[in-house]
Amino acid sequence: MTAPLTTKVLVIGYVWPEPRSSAASGHVMQILETFLEQGWDITFSSPAGPGEHKADLGALGIREVAIELNSSSFDDFVSELAPDIVLFDQFMMEEQFGWRVEKQCPNALRVLETSDLQSLRHARHLRLKERLKDAPDDQDFTPLFAPALHEEFELMADSDMAKREIAALYRCDLNLMISDVEIQLLVEQFGLPRNLLHECPLMIDLPQGEHRTFEERAHFLSIGNFRHAPNWDAVLWMKTTIWPLIRARLPHAQLHIYGAYTPPKATALHNPAQGFHVMNWAEDALQVMSDARVCLAPLRFGAGIKGKIVDAMLCGTPSVTTPIGAEAMHGDLPWPGAVACSAQALADQAVQLYQDETLWNQARLAGQTLLAERYRKSVHGPALIDRLQQCMKNLKPLRKANFTGSMLRHHHHKSTQYMSQWIEAKNRNNTDTPAS
Repeated sequence: MTAPLTTKVLVIGYVWPEPRSSAASGHVMQILETFLEQGWDITFSSPAGPGEHKADLGALGIREVAIELNSSSFDDFVSELAPDIVLFDQFMMEEQFGWRVEKQCPNALRVLETSDLQSLRHARHLRLKERLKDAPDDQDFTPLFAPALHEEFELMADSDMAKREIAALYRCDLNLMISDVEIQLLVEQFGLPRNLLHECPLMIDLPQGEHRTFEERAHFLSIGNFRHAPNWDAVLWMKTTIWPLIRARLPHAQLHIYGAYTPPKATALHNPAQGFHVMNWAEDALQVMSDARVCLAPLRFGAGIKGKIVDAMLCGTPSVTTPIGAEAMHGDLPWPGAVACSAQALADQAVQLYQDETLWNQARLAGQTLLAERYRKSVHGPALIDRLQQCMKNLKPLRKANFTGSMLRHHHHKSTQYMSQWIEAKNRNNTDTPAS
């Protein structure tokens, strides 16, 4: 009897995964682990250089292949590999390599992993900048945090990034969405067909054992990659406004801020006399989260769902955040901590959680319920595999039903192909031209 063929997966990453540096990379690793559990054959490729905290994919049995932008060498590589599934990590990779994949491997299922809608995050960032031009950052940001979906659409609709990103969603056979709010926005406002989207949130193995108790913990904590603009904005808001309000109520309180790729501008904020400690990268993020009594995540813009808050729930650490931080994360379930819209309200809630053991324990337990209800890997992993297999089985009718995607591929791929070939020829000529 012939053994069944192993599904071959090619992942094209914008960067090499660094799961201890960003939630986006953590989500990619969860997807890769789900594929490995199926016995699938995985190759991970990227045009980026390896980062400082790159995951050792080879140790997991995943091949690592460096690829080049605007190079026909990718055509030979992908043709020889002949993957059954190609997963683009971020829409820019679909823009760069989608036409080559379609040309060389037309029967491969093309899947886009979004992590978050970048065009939504970008539009919200612009809105915050406009709001801050003539107003202090200690104001109530309620209007900023709670727009209706049609207002988000109005904010995004004219942007080049939204047009590029949503076109990439159309061009793929399936898109993995981390946020149910973003799915609703795409379907109800942008008119994207629902069958092109699959909800795939962070996938967690539920924690075993007891958490550290209220009395065993101390200090506030904030964590996040400093290269991620929403995290840096949150650090600045804490430094200038939120932390002084907390410190006035708790004169001996300490805030420990951890993040990968700490720039000098962040290090310059370090001030032990104010209890404001910039700690650089955490070797074990879950350990420092478990030591803290309260996690602060005062995000004023962003998209997707927040890995730092899932980590807080895993560690039994209540979190204080904004509606942006809580978006798409808890449905109708109680928040494991507090959600507020102004610096004063965030500070008040943080102080109350820090001092009230009963309230703190209620928040800790709410986090465990939330993890079990919305983030279990044992639920979302099999659902992802089933959806991918159904798409591979019904690929022809799936594509025929997506005429808009076919039309966008036709026009985009032609223009991208000619531009890429022109760049490759130009680079080749520059290399061949001898120095004078």
